[in-house]
Amino acid sequence: MKYGFIGCGNMGGAIARALSLTTKDILVTDRTGRAKVLAAELGIAYGSAGEAALCSRVFLAVKPQMMERALLPLQDIFAEKKPLLISMAAGLTTQRIAALAGCDLPIIRIMPNTPVAVGKGTVLYCCNSLVTEEQLALFLEDMAPCGQLEAVSEALFDPAGTVSGCGPAYCYMFLEAMADGAVACGVPREQALQFAAATMAGAAEMVLKTGQHPEVLKDAVCSPGGSTIAGVRKLEEKGMRSAVAECIVAACQRNRELGK
Repeated sequence: MKYGFIGCGNMGGAIARALSLTTKDILVTDRTGRAKVLAAELGIAYGSAGEAALCSRVFLAVKPQMMERALLPLQDIFAEKKPLLISMAAGLTTQRIAALAGCDLPIIRIMPNTPVAVGKGTVLYCCNSLVTEEQLALFLEDMAPCGQLEAVSEALFDPAGTVSGCGPAYCYMFLEAMADGAVACGVPREQALQFAAATMAGAAEMVLKTGQHPEVLKDAVCSPGGSTIAGVRKLEEKGMRSAVAECIVAACQRNRELGK
């Protein structure tokens, strides 16, 4: 088959869901069998890890600490079939993936985020020297339904990946906190969440579409003596900027630890 997934948890499932909009030539596998439900829903195949390894393009969607155990039994298949490997394991370089696979293979390393499931994801990617221009072009074409695909040097993969890969979790926390505040002021929970989510999406789109610095856009909302600047002052008082920056640094450090 065209695409095989070794591992199909939340992130692998999100990628498979988006990829299925381009092709149904996909086989997924996991340790628990829960991916059978996803396969039936998407109209794709479910099989074993060995069957997934026989595909021409193989997604490695297992946790970094589980990668060696997952790839060791498949080394002979990889050596014979020479598939394109696509790894989404945080911290593991293309060189390390090749070592775990047991042979030199074309490898694309990606860092996606869960919004790929709704076509609004960000997917960072880099590749080793064995990936041909044709292989990369076809991969990017198939992955287009995931959202935005951005090339990043492997040296910057860990820090950049903490923003795109980990960032949705932090956005959800901020979104929920905004909704909690609205609920405390009397807004019904369902409406508070909807308003917070729509506001966050719109603000992000303003940055992307206008190209203006977030500080400029923030200042445009802060009328002198108004309610917005009162809220901004409280965020500054509580150290919001420092807390967010430090969470990115902590996530980046953990990425690097996972690659050792």
